[in-house]
Amino acid sequence: MFKSYHKLFLSAAVVAAVATSAIAGDTGGSRTYANGKKVIDGGDTYPVKNGKTSSYFINEKAHKTKFSKGRVPTADEVAAWNIDVMPDGTGLPEGHGTVEEGDSLYEDKCAACHFDFGTGGSGYPALQKGNAYEGQKSLTNQRVDGNDDGPIRVFGTYWPRASTLWWYIKTGMPHPAPMSLTTNEVYALVAYIISINELKIDGEELDDDYDLNREKFLKLVMPNKDGFVPKIDGPNGVENTRKYFNDFKNYGNGTRCMKNCFDGKPVLARISGSGISDYQPPISEKKDLPAKKAGSEVPGKKTYEASCAVCHGTDAMGAPEVGNKKAWAAVLKKGIDKVYNNAIHGINGMPPKGGTSLPDDKIKEVINYMVGASK
Repeated sequence: MFKSYHKLFLSAAVVAAVATSAIAGDTGGSRTYANGKKVIDGGDTYPVKNGKTSSYFINEKAHKTKFSKGRVPTADEVAAWNIDVMPDGTGLPEGHGTVEEGDSLYEDKCAACHFDFGTGGSGYPALQKGNAYEGQKSLTNQRVDGNDDGPIRVFGTYWPRASTLWWYIKTGMPHPAPMSLTTNEVYALVAYIISINELKIDGEELDDDYDLNREKFLKLVMPNKDGFVPKIDGPNGVENTRKYFNDFKNYGNGTRCMKNCFDGKPVLARISGSGISDYQPPISEKKDLPAKKAGSEVPGKKTYEASCAVCHGTDAMGAPEVGNKKAWAAVLKKGIDKVYNNAIHGINGMPPKGGTSLPDDKIKEVINYMVGASK
């Protein structure tokens, strides 16, 4: 849950927990306990009475079935699964990398999706929006007028811990080849992302020669480190969470209520001055589609941009880059039918249809577009 100086923003899970608790209060549900303690999320369970829980019938025979929880995992299995990095440094390996090295790696492996300097685009998130310390102040912004700027929620301004950045890059990036980066390459990329957010470590901004290592990384304090509740870090994290969510005063109005909750009729509150009215061009009320201009759109282009450009927009992914005549000439030596077949059924690192569910004819349109754009 994100903490604002003006209000608390509840996640869907929190809203669900509140609703469940309210229902239980109205229908006689019982508080859920685990090891003698209330559950973390404030949820409830319902006793089985006359074959029903609340208004719903259940299969009592299935309800009493005991399920096997499987075997205890081996130490190697646990080690292979337990690869995240905790805020206190647990799981963070030794290594190092410079900002300059990270810049070069970013251009090769990341810029195709996150664009130059992490500005984001085409559906991929931005990694920075200028100075993170200044941007962090925007988290208190309220859009009370149509032209007001909203909060800037990118890594530097919004994330409370940098440890997530390290293990997310290590385990999930680059998108087509996760787990392919070395530890030193991850340190270099993290150093570069910290630098473009203009964050400081021990009061020092990261220049091109800055060599980030484990010791230095653990000294990074994020601007929004206290921006979320409850406090989940540390040995008391579970108890803090349990205490927070089992106190209804921390969200909603602090009272379980399903009917007759207030007097009078509800009033819909609107923020004064909100909304945009001066659209340019003005909004049309026509329902028909605009007429297509002859030759205005090349078949397959939009599908390529939406589903294929992430790999074929650069040669960094090992796929033939659109516009590279030499690369596509080599591909076409096999014949266009072979190219169609490889695209539809997959080849080497490319999954069938590029991982999409497009029909064969659409895949062929994309191939024709890429070939035409590479002559």
